Amino acid sequence: MIENRLKASFDKYFNAPIEVWQAFEILCEPMQFKKNEILKHANESEKYGYFIVKGSCGVFIWKENNYVCLDLMFEDSFFADYMSLITNEVSPLETIALEDCELLRISKVNIQKLKETPYGMLLFLISAESTFVEKQQQQIDLMLKTAEQRYLDLLEKHPNIILRTPQKHLASYLGITTQSLSRIRRKITSV
Repeated sequence: MIENRLKASFDKYFNAPIEVWQAFEILCEPMQFKKNEILKHANESEKYGYFIVKGSCGVFIWKENNYVCLDLMFEDSFFADYMSLITNEVSPLETIALEDCELLRISKVNIQKLKETPYGMLLFLISAESTFVEKQQQQIDLMLKTAEQRYLDLLEKHPNIILRTPQKHLASYLGITTQSLSRIRRKITSV
């Protein structure tokens, strides 16, 4: 059942009763997106939040004639262009399906309904806090860890990432060139 997956994915932050996730699921609609389909275009405002049932997605920004990958998400992850979703403003971020995906989509209107409940308000506060901490840790890692260390960390969290995510997106997410990523991968496999 999807409500169990929703709950399990969030329990590390806050253990809400299953009824909360059943109510959440009712406010969502199942969606399917094809590989490379754009969920939210750059310079538009975000209208939805998503939960990945199957597949993977990325958040990108266009810079100097290239996409820069800011985030990668896989099964049992919540995501959106949070900046746009929260501020109701357009943003330069674009969200793209990196594989064929099955997602739960919740509209901004239904997010607001959920936020009007005590548990819903708490879930969104905890989600915002955890997202902030994760993004700050990502920035710290970019400053203090080598590209190889960041790659090994990513492999530990997502062992099949190499098979599922194009090398150019992995390299961009790690803040390196595809050539540097190839060297790191060769070094690791030769050890």
